[in-house]
Amino acid sequence: MQNIQFLEFDNTPRLVKELSERIGEMLEESITSRGKASLAVSGGSTPLPLFIALSEIALAWEKVFITLVDERWVDPGAKDSNERLVRENLLQAMAAEARFIGMKTPDASARAGEDSCTAALSSIPLPFDVLILGMGNDGHTASLFPGADRLSEAVALDSGKLCMAISPPVTPHERMSLTLPAILNAREIILHISGKEKQATYTKACLHEPAEEMPIRYILTQAQAPVTVYWAP
Repeated sequence: MQNIQFLEFDNTPRLVKELSERIGEMLEESITSRGKASLAVSGGSTPLPLFIALSEIALAWEKVFITLVDERWVDPGAKDSNERLVRENLLQAMAAEARFIGMKTPDASARAGEDSCTAALSSIPLPFDVLILGMGNDGHTASLFPGADRLSEAVALDSGKLCMAISPPVTPHERMSLTLPAILNAREIILHISGKEKQATYTKACLHEPAEEMPIRYILTQAQAPVTVYWAP
């Protein structure tokens, strides 16, 4: 297992302050060095305070490309849409000028939308400067779920694919997810988790057991991209 930095905070506000400032620094460094920066984020409730904090950071946001790690195949305005979450919480205030590239296309299915989603994502400067992952209690990350159809394809390092349609076994929506090679094409991966249950899941994921049983292990066992875990109770 690679050397992973685990940062523990007393509470969520402290974590959010430290992490938002760190992300701002990394984006600013990239803007200075290559004239642009890229950020990939995850959905869910955990990153909402982080999104709001990021939106209040003074930065040349018009030079920042933002996209998603994964997306449910629902209308961008739907309650379950990660795009809606990002637009309403991150693309606000100072970050309103950031260039957002969503994953949902007009195609009827995620499988049909793979090519158009890939074309859209191809406009984002790679490697990602920062890529933020979450983790479910089942050990999934992005839409790489245990038992998902096409999981083996999505984690194949030689696939040459940026994104892939995938259907988790127990969720109602088809999804689009960055593939494992796309996720690992990052200057830094942040695993942002909270709560005792997620801490226990993370501890279990660190065991040397089959990665397909807890796909977050594909991230924790690789040596291509540095990983920093941010955790608060």
